[in-house]
Amino acid sequence: MFSQRVMANFSIAVGAVVANKVRSLLTGLGIIFGVAAVIAMLAIGNGAQRELQEQIKLVGVNNIVIKPIAEQKEEKIEEAVGQKEKKKFSPGLTTRDMESITDVIPSVTSVSPEIILDTYVIRKGLRRSAKLVGIEPSYFEIFNFSLQDGQMFNEEQLKVGAPVCVIGSSIKAKFFPTEYPIGKNIKVGQHWLTVIGVLTERAVSSNSISKLGIRDFNMDVYTPVQSVLVRYKNRDKVTAEAIRKESMRSRGMFNSGTQSSPESEAEKKNYHQIDRLVVQIDNTKQLSITAEIISRLLQRRHYDVIDYEIEIPELLLKQEQRTNEIFNGVLLAIACISLLVGGIGIMNIMLASVLERIKEIGLRLSIGAKKSDVVQQFLFEAIMISVTGGVIGVMLGIGIAVGVSLFLGIPTVITFLSILISFGVAASVGLIFGIAPANKAASQDPITSLRHE
Repeated sequence: MFSQRVMANFSIAVGAVVANKVRSLLTGLGIIFGVAAVIAMLAIGNGAQRELQEQIKLVGVNNIVIKPIAEQKEEKIEEAVGQKEKKKFSPGLTTRDMESITDVIPSVTSVSPEIILDTYVIRKGLRRSAKLVGIEPSYFEIFNFSLQDGQMFNEEQLKVGAPVCVIGSSIKAKFFPTEYPIGKNIKVGQHWLTVIGVLTERAVSSNSISKLGIRDFNMDVYTPVQSVLVRYKNRDKVTAEAIRKESMRSRGMFNSGTQSSPESEAEKKNYHQIDRLVVQIDNTKQLSITAEIISRLLQRRHYDVIDYEIEIPELLLKQEQRTNEIFNGVLLAIACISLLVGGIGIMNIMLASVLERIKEIGLRLSIGAKKSDVVQQFLFEAIMISVTGGVIGVMLGIGIAVGVSLFLGIPTVITFLSILISFGVAASVGLIFGIAPANKAASQDPITSLRHE
């Protein structure tokens, strides 16, 4: 009996909503845009969160990055003519710095040097520009790389600087499309290297490349540091050829009509043996203090010449993550306010509907309807408007999130939880803001209502 009354009240509510389609749609606009905004904002926030997590994986966990730079000069203006301070000497960033950091700082778990050379790869008549990266095995552990095929460098290969390499997945696809690459040779620059391993493909977005200053790892060729120093280039070593060229340059014997590029000029002035040093420590809380210790150590080893910079990528990313969370929280609050405004709109329209239908309410009460029936009818109407608006809002929110991802290139992640939360809030808004109109309708006096014009 009770269920029949509820179904009858629900049927009356459906008829009232359908009879006023346009008004019901306009009433639910606040809910529609509120739900859509919540879903879209959560999708954008989740997308930013996932991208930051991927970027943290790319730069590694608990890492401190040391990069060589041009010397930062601080000079005093000399009043006396002819007084000039002698330029301080710095050996630059070398493998000896790596050994010193490992020996002195106990919180350091591993150190990975990198020597990066712009070169080319040749095989079977195909030539492609690439980067040769001199590393140690700890590099793969720090940056969470894994092997798809083959093996890493062994101790003997590291010690003697063997002509071996591990290639990225894109190098394999380009030069070994139908062959098994392990044991094959490729020419990298002026030397032939034997492929002993292939890295698993690593997805890197263009945003991460520009924001973090990282490379497309899939197009790199990796070889032991010692192999680069012995077979390719060792900037820490002064050769007779380098002295001869510098002497000729200083005497103006090179063709002055040829203009060298800024990159080549920078390379000529680059006296650093290694191009990057990544230090991994065992505790995130010690990142800042360890970076300070490393700075002082390098300052002493480089004779007070500041020709390096120290970065903590994870802290920078976490700071950006905090900023994104605040921004997304503000946007989510605005979206929730929109839902609140939508609920107030439902309450206002339903109160107006009560005034319009006083005679109908009096008629229902006079022929035997209970006050609870009237309450149910108006509650059902309010909930139907909010739920329908919630459904439309969900579809609109998903469409906005997909559109933002496709047309603006901003990553978005739509989760079932965000849909469930926004839809549940929409239904709750209809229930909460429908109580006041429903009680007002049920409190009408039947006789007075029947006489109402």
